[in-house]
Amino acid sequence: MEARWVVVRESGTDFAAHFAVSTLDGTQRVIAISLVAVRDVAGVVVRYVGTAQDVTTIANHDRLSEQLVGALDAARDALVVYDASLRLVFANRGAGEVLGISDSREDVGEASTTFLDAVRNQVPRDVLTGSSLNSWTGELGHRSPDGFMRTLLVTLHVVRGSDATVDHYSVIARDITEHKQLQSELQRQATHDELTALPNRTLFLRRVAEALDRSRTLRRGVAVMFLDFDGLKHVNDTVGHRFGDQLIASVGQRLVNATRPADVVARLSGDEFAVLAEGVTDESLALEIAERLRNSVTGQHVIHGVEITSGASVGVAIATSALLDEQSPADAALTLLVNADTAMYRAKQRGKGRCEIYSEEMRTQARDRLALASQLERALARNELAVVYQPMVSLHTGRVVGIEALLRWNHPQRGVLTPPAFLDVAEETGVIGPIGDWTIAQAARTLHDLLEDGTVERTTTLHVNVSPRQLSDAGFVERTTNAASVAGIELRQLMLEFTESTALAGNSAITRSLNALSRLDVGLAIDDFGTGYSSLAHLRDFRAAQLKLDGTFIRNVGRESTDDPIVRSIVQLAHSLDMTVVAEWVQSVEQLQRLRLLGCDHAQGNHVCEPTDESGLRNFVRGITDGVGRRADHSGGTGAGPLPE
Repeated sequence: MEARWVVVRESGTDFAAHFAVSTLDGTQRVIAISLVAVRDVAGVVVRYVGTAQDVTTIANHDRLSEQLVGALDAARDALVVYDASLRLVFANRGAGEVLGISDSREDVGEASTTFLDAVRNQVPRDVLTGSSLNSWTGELGHRSPDGFMRTLLVTLHVVRGSDATVDHYSVIARDITEHKQLQSELQRQATHDELTALPNRTLFLRRVAEALDRSRTLRRGVAVMFLDFDGLKHVNDTVGHRFGDQLIASVGQRLVNATRPADVVARLSGDEFAVLAEGVTDESLALEIAERLRNSVTGQHVIHGVEITSGASVGVAIATSALLDEQSPADAALTLLVNADTAMYRAKQRGKGRCEIYSEEMRTQARDRLALASQLERALARNELAVVYQPMVSLHTGRVVGIEALLRWNHPQRGVLTPPAFLDVAEETGVIGPIGDWTIAQAARTLHDLLEDGTVERTTTLHVNVSPRQLSDAGFVERTTNAASVAGIELRQLMLEFTESTALAGNSAITRSLNALSRLDVGLAIDDFGTGYSSLAHLRDFRAAQLKLDGTFIRNVGRESTDDPIVRSIVQLAHSLDMTVVAEWVQSVEQLQRLRLLGCDHAQGNHVCEPTDESGLRNFVRGITDGVGRRADHSGGTGAGPLPE
C-alpha cells in the first residue's frame, strides 16, 4: 500500500484504500481511508485531506457474502431469488446449469420467465401469495434449456418483511429426472416380466383386485384365465434356452394380440400366463375367450428359422357374488387365480389342449389330491406299501418267462389302492423317486429268493414300471444297478418298462438314462404299446428288447377278426426288430389260443394269473411246473385255468 501511496502522491491523484491494523488488545480491525488532493491556483497539489473509518463489520459481512456466494456456486442445485414483483435478484451457477438462468446469458429473461411459468402453473396459489404458507416443497415439470422435459424437486420459501408483506422469494431446485427414471425402472422391474415386458404375478393380482373392487359397485363380471403352454421344456432341452426365451416372448405377444385392449395379459412364471377379462359373467363367453387364447398359441412358432410346435391348456375362473361378499378384493384376487390354476390342471389331466371352467368339485378334488400327496409321503415310512407280482408265460412252452412287480398301497382309510389312484400325485410331488427305488429293491430281493430256491429259472426276468420323472433323475441308473447288486441278481435279469410317450417326450435326460441302462445290459420294454401317437414309425428308434401290446388291442382278439391283422402286423414288425411281444390283459382261453396263432410270444393277464403276493406266485409257478396251469387269487390261493395246449 505504501508503494501505491508513493505513486498517487507523485501523480497528484486521489487515494483510497483498506488496510488492517492491530489494536492494543491484539484484535484485527479494518480501516478504510479516503484522501483527496488539494491544489493551489497553479494546480499543484499542496496537501491531502481525507477521512479514516473503522469498517471491520462491513468487511466481515462482505467476506461472508463472498464465501456464501462461492458455496452456492459450488452447489449443483439451482438457487434463485426473486423480489416481490418476481424480478430476478440472484441466480447461482447451478441455476444456469439446471434452469438456464445466468446473469451472463443474453436470454436470462426468457429462461427466468419459463421457470416462473412452471412455478405459477404448478405451485399452489396460496403459497405464491403468501396468504397461508411460507414454505412449500414438491415436484415440478420443467423444460430445460436442452429441450428435454425434466422433473425438479423444488423448495420455495416466501420471505416476509417486518410488516408481514412479501419481501422476496427464494427457490431451490434440484434435477431429479434421472432418479425418477431409475425409480420408475425399478418399479417397472418389480411389476413386469423382464423377458416379455408383460405384468408379472404381483401386478396381475393388483389389477384383478382393482377389477373386483369395481365389480362390487358396477356389477361387472370378472374372469381370470390361467394358461399353461406345452413345448418349452422340449425346446430348452433340444435347441437351447435362447430359443426357449424367444418362444416365451412369441407366446406372450400372441396372447396380447388375441385379447381385447382392456384385458390384462401377464406372465406368471416359466410357461404359465394369466389373462384378466372384465365384463364376463357367462360361462360360454368365458370359454369362448379361453378357446381363442388357446388357439392363438397352439401350432407352429418359427424361432430363428426353426419351427416349434406348441399347445396349451387353459383354466377359467369367474368371480361370484359369494366370493366378493366373503373376501376382500386382494384375497379374492388370489383365490380367483388359484381356482383358474386348478381348472387348468384339470384340463391337463383330461388330455391337454383343452379349456375347463372351475367348479367347487375341482376344489374338493384338489384338496383330496393334496391330502393324498401328504399321506403318500408318509406311506413308505409307515410300511403301507407292498409289492404284488403277476407272471408272464410263454404262449409256446407254457413256462414262466417273466414276473412283473406291481405296487399296492394299503391305505388306512381307503383300503388297497392300485397305482392309477396315486401315481399322478407321486409323479407331481417327486415322491415317485424314493417309492420307485424301494419297489425295485423289494422286487429284486424277491426274484433272488425265487432263483435261489429254484422256483423260477435263471432266464426269468423281473419287470418293473418306471416313470418319466424317475428316468429324468441323473442318479436313477446308479441307484438301480446298486439295488440289483445288493439283491444279488444280474442286470440282464432286470427289465424296466416305460411307455412309448415317455421315450418320445424328447427329454435328453430320459434318453441318457435309457442309453446307459441299455449299455449295462438292463432290459428295456415298451409298455402299453399302441396308445401313443407315433407307435410303429418310431419303433426302430427305441432300444427295447420287448414290446407289450396294450389291452385295447387284445380284448377283441378271437372275437372280432378286424383286430387280428393289426396284432399280427405289430408282432411281425417287432420280431423283425428282434423284439419279443407280450400281450397284456388276457382274459380268456380263446384269446390265448388266438394270440399264439398270431405269433405273439408271451401272455399276461388275470386269466393267466392275477396279481398275487410272493406265496401265491410260488404256488402258481409250482402248478406250471407240474404241467397244470393255474390262476392265483389275491390271497395266494389257486384256481383252475389251464393254458392252451
